[in-house]
Amino acid sequence: MKKLFLGLMLVLGTTQAFSQNGIGIKAGLSSTEIDFKSKEFVPADAQTGYHVGLFGRFGGAGFFVQPELLFTQTSGKFAFVPGGVSGGNPPEDYKAEFNRLDIPLMMGIRMFKVIRLMAGPIASVNINSKLENSANTVREANFKEATFGYQAGLGVDIGNLSVEGKYEGGLSKVTENIGQYSTDNRINQWVLSVGFRLF
Repeated sequence: MKKLFLGLMLVLGTTQAFSQNGIGIKAGLSSTEIDFKSKEFVPADAQTGYHVGLFGRFGGAGFFVQPELLFTQTSGKFAFVPGGVSGGNPPEDYKAEFNRLDIPLMMGIRMFKVIRLMAGPIASVNINSKLENSANTVREANFKEATFGYQAGLGVDIGNLSVEGKYEGGLSKVTENIGQYSTDNRINQWVLSVGFRLF
């Protein structure tokens, strides 16, 4: 009888652990900054973007894996200062617009049945990124075809509805060069998403 009871509890626990698994849709907003490691380029304030796509969530016993496929539109403003800030030259303002396919792979744990802690890598494939407000000095940027980064954050599940907040840090630069200047720049952003599990 004791073994039967323990077996029943194990089955119920496993069923509960898998009850939040499935595939769904998600969308949200982001606050994005471009971090430059160059004296000629000075980042401006964070810019708002958006994302929309699909997610899956699979696992059990308190652990889960969450792959995602998202179309993401973000942007970043920066100033180009020939010779650096101390050079005395007037700055030229630019805006980079990023249209990309993001593929995060989150891994994490569930707590109290409704809270998820997660972290994992993200790959971003460039779809159509461009440099706007081009001035005479810098007319184009050589955007990389793919970049890599990481995400970490917290999720809350209420029935089929999920709300997530994540931080994303860039591990690879988004451009090889801007104009004739080689660059080392990374996208860093805060991401807020709402998802709905379809099945």
